[in-house]
Order: sequence, then structure tokens, then C-alpha cells
Amino acid sequence: MMNMKTIIKFLLLAIILLISIVVALRYGNADISFSVICETVKKGLTSGSIVEDGSLGPYYDIIWLLRMPRIILAVCVGAGLAVSGVIMQAIVKNPLADPYILGISSGASFGATAAVLLGVGQFLGPNFIGISAFLGAFVISLMVLFISNIGGHANSVKLLLSGMALSAVCSAFSSFIVYFANNMEGIQTISYWLMGSLAGAKWEELFLLIPLLFICILFLWSQKRVLNLMLMGDDAAITMGYDLHIYRQVYLLVVAVMVGFAVYSAGMLGFVGLLIPHVVRMVMGTDHGRLIPFSAVAGAIFLVWADLGCRVILPRTELPIGILISLIGAPCFVYLMIKRTYSFGGN
Repeated sequence: MMNMKTIIKFLLLAIILLISIVVALRYGNADISFSVICETVKKGLTSGSIVEDGSLGPYYDIIWLLRMPRIILAVCVGAGLAVSGVIMQAIVKNPLADPYILGISSGASFGATAAVLLGVGQFLGPNFIGISAFLGAFVISLMVLFISNIGGHANSVKLLLSGMALSAVCSAFSSFIVYFANNMEGIQTISYWLMGSLAGAKWEELFLLIPLLFICILFLWSQKRVLNLMLMGDDAAITMGYDLHIYRQVYLLVVAVMVGFAVYSAGMLGFVGLLIPHVVRMVMGTDHGRLIPFSAVAGAIFLVWADLGCRVILPRTELPIGILISLIGAPCFVYLMIKRTYSFGGN
């Protein structure tokens, strides 16, 4: 359980998140005053309507129908990817792991490429690209589990090698499809989707995404004792009565669901699951009881500010968020690893 000092730190981080949301609502192509924001949010909460309504004024459309959904999506995706990074690093016992290291990224990319260039999954409706990406990520996760269990129980090394092998296969098939496809518009669509965007956020999708991610994060937080044991290794866990084989498989499937829905909603967003756990671990230590909730809030804050930057850096246009995250994340990660050291766990 978290002590009072840790609870106060968490509440301060939550306040920073709320301030970040208000600032993100304030600025954009059209700057809006805080009084108008408060009035519009109150109107949106009390009207019970999420459809465009001209009688409520243009500020209602800008704040409640455009900015608020994408900010909430940024919170959900940032929290989900950060927690996924924490879990992946515990599963493979590698501080350089992130949600995409086990082939989830390449599986989603392959699913999206097949959907756009081959028309796979068109029967799934207008969002078939995102759904195909989610299915690709989930299927690859199942295949990683299957291959890593051949010849004995899966362990962190077999999971890592299986993921790398399947990632290479998916990348090869994606490149094969792109090479032979005579569809420049489709190739441009794939390139833009792989760079990520929160512009397509809709309230209808959030009503499914919010409870799903909340349940997944809450479940993983309840497994903090087992996750701490994973850092100590299988032998130490067995002496305490835990067989980590089954736990790894369950956690990997939960992470696949979280990352799959994040990919479905926002495209490919890397680096969040790698950078945020490192930063939080430096401050809060390696105990997953603190690491998971703090990473969730920190990831949400990071993506809210990244999305705001994408909307204001270039006038009258929007920078793909994946590009900005990489530009920010890579130098910060190198700086943190050079200037600071910490214990990942275990020995």
C-alpha cells in the first residue's frame, strides 16, 4: 500500500494532469478563454448531447466535440502505453523493452497495410483499418505465446526472441505488399497512419476505450506482487510458490488488448512505453505498486502536452504526433541514461 507521502505525490501529479487538460483546451488554432471553457464544459456535461448542435454555439463544437475527445483520448492512450511499457519490461526483465518489442507494433503495421492496400477487413466498416491493426497486434501476441511455449514453458528470453522473429516476418510481409502494390494513395495513407494522430477521436469510441483501459490497468496494478517477483527471476519466484509461466502469458494478452486499442484509436505511437517508465522508476523506485499508477498519470500528461504541441507548433496545420514524440523522446531518453542511474530490480 502507498504511504501518505506517496499519496500526496500522486495527488500532485493528478493536479498537474488536470492543469494540462485545461491548458490543452485553451490553446490551438483558436485560443479560447478559461471562462468560456468552463461554461462550455458545463454545458456539455448537462446537455447530454455529443452531436453537433449549432444552437449551442461554435465554442461548443470546438471544445466539446473536437478538443475534449482528443485530449481524453491522449490521456487514455498515454496511460495505456506507459503501463504497457512497465509490464513488458517486467515480463522480459529488460529495461529497454516497450509495448512493441514483442512484435505487437509490426503486427499492427501488417494489419493496417493489408487493410489499406489489399482491402482486407472492409466488411468491418469505416474503421476497418484501425480494427485490422488491432487484430494484427492481438494475433501476433497469441503467436508469440504459442511459439515461445514450444519445447517447454515460455520464459523471458524465449518471449523476447519469439517477438523479434515474428516482428521481422511481419515487417517483411508489409514491405512485400507495399513493394508490389500499385497504389500511391494507399501508401501515403499507411505512412500517415503509422505516424499517429489523435485528430479522429470521437466520444463513441471513448465510451468503450475508457472502461476497457481502466479495467486493464486496475487488474495489472492488482498483480504488483507477482510483477515485483518477475524482476527477481523465475528461480526466486518458484521458491515463494509462484510459477511465472502462466502469469507472463496472461499479462502479455492484457497488454496486447491495451496496445491494440491504442493503435486502433491513434495509430502507431512509439517511445511512450519506453521513456515514461524510466522517468517514473528513477523517481519512485521499482515497486510496481507505485510504478504502475504513477506511470499511467505521467504517460497521460506526456501525451496531452505532445498533442498540444502538434496543434500549435505549425500554424494552420497539424504535425503527426508520432514524429514529435520521437523528436522529444529520443534525446530525453539518451540524456536520462547518461546522467542518471537506477536499479531496474532483482539483483
